Amino acid sequence: MAGAAERTPTRTEAPLSETDRRLLDAYQRAFPLTPRPFAVIAEELGLTEAQVIERFRRLQARGYVSRIGPVFSPGRVGVSTLAALAVPADRLEAVAALVSSYPEVNHNYQRDHAFNLWFVVTAPEAARLDAVLREIEARVGLPVLDLPMERDYHIDLGFALWC
Repeated sequence: MAGAAERTPTRTEAPLSETDRRLLDAYQRAFPLTPRPFAVIAEELGLTEAQVIERFRRLQARGYVSRIGPVFSPGRVGVSTLAALAVPADRLEAVAALVSSYPEVNHNYQRDHAFNLWFVVTAPEAARLDAVLREIEARVGLPVLDLPMERDYHIDLGFALWC
């Protein structure tokens, strides 16, 4: 699973259940690679497959999960790049939402830097990757810094959300 992030519920939201927290924590790295992964998770948690799917849908709707899907090693399938934008603070949330609306964007995150919005774009071929970057640039009216990978490093992007 990619894209899980800790966040604080608003006053109108119910806090996460222990089962939802377990879904977010346990399946970042150990998502079952089977034809019916939600059935495997359901068996492990004592739920039905439909309940697990519904919980993930609800977690996604609440912003706890951006997507569930594979993350491939760079260059194995398609092309990817790291990109950044220098976004005025008053536009950051809106620009981040626009960037995240692209299915080619795996994730984005804020950094304390002049280039304060960073994101990873993956596409089937270089032409589509370039088109996404240029479209984002045109829509937000800011230049996109394209930082293609020169050297491959493996970084584990799973984080313990609750200890």
